[in-house]
Amino acid sequence: MRNLLPLRSTPLLVLVASMAVARGRDVNVRSAYIQDRPNDRVEQLFVTPDVTTVLQFQQSCDHAGTKMLGWEGRFAPVECVGKRVLLEPLQALEPEERFLLVVTLTDGTEVPFTLLAAGRDETRWPDQQVNVFLDPDSRDALQAQLKETRERERRLEEASYRHYKEDTADHALAKLLVTGAINQTSFVERKKRIVKSEDGATIVVRIYGGKAKAAVLFTVTNRHPSKPWSLAEARLVTTRPGEDQRPPFLFGEARPFALRADRDEIAPGETGNIAVVVDKSAFDTESGLVNTLALELYRHDGLMDTHVLLERRLARE
Repeated sequence: MRNLLPLRSTPLLVLVASMAVARGRDVNVRSAYIQDRPNDRVEQLFVTPDVTTVLQFQQSCDHAGTKMLGWEGRFAPVECVGKRVLLEPLQALEPEERFLLVVTLTDGTEVPFTLLAAGRDETRWPDQQVNVFLDPDSRDALQAQLKETRERERRLEEASYRHYKEDTADHALAKLLVTGAINQTSFVERKKRIVKSEDGATIVVRIYGGKAKAAVLFTVTNRHPSKPWSLAEARLVTTRPGEDQRPPFLFGEARPFALRADRDEIAPGETGNIAVVVDKSAFDTESGLVNTLALELYRHDGLMDTHVLLERRLARE
């Protein structure tokens, strides 16, 4: 068994096929359909630092008439660029905070918005672009609604297929691990290590060997005073003989695995579990048997929190 290597936070440079716990998206674009009298409808926007929110209108905005109340020190100055309004928070908002933004268009129409702190669930995901339609029956609005309907159908199909794929014996074993029912499996702990990541999380890594399978249990304690921790992506890839055994392993072949977590995000001060189960067949690739697989965890901000090297002998016969 190789020792776990020291932690190195590394930007996620290459997008690869993988299994993920967090319901992340590359770009969150949605539409807001404001009814006949815009002032009667206050649309909510969810914002977060490091993400610029773009409001896209059907006509140009008036810079002088577009204002936010109490933004000083919390947001960069609101920018009107043609038909777009740019919002950039400088710091995280508290859950109870509300900011009022009024966008004035060149025809004098005023459109109010309420800015709130973004969250990790689907209803509060950070807004990156919001297409604003004042007339929901216009051609552009109807086309946008049709596109969104098709996108929802696609996601439902993907979710249904993903649920079907994840209904396996290995996923059942992973669920037993995250719930602490290790004695109901054949796994034997082979290695344990504690990793402290740069964002304040403490991760206890336990590596298990079993009958024709290997497993890893990550117990994550979020010690950040205010920010939740969540998993953006997990990768399992091959390593090559003589390759530098330090992450990221950008050129390895992606291998299948089963993943389960006991929660979508870990609040400050709380602890959660993530379990990965790897069948021995994952070591058998198109180019032949490999002796070592690299398992990498990337957190919500795209940085690697930890990685594990799994040897084929863990998955004993």
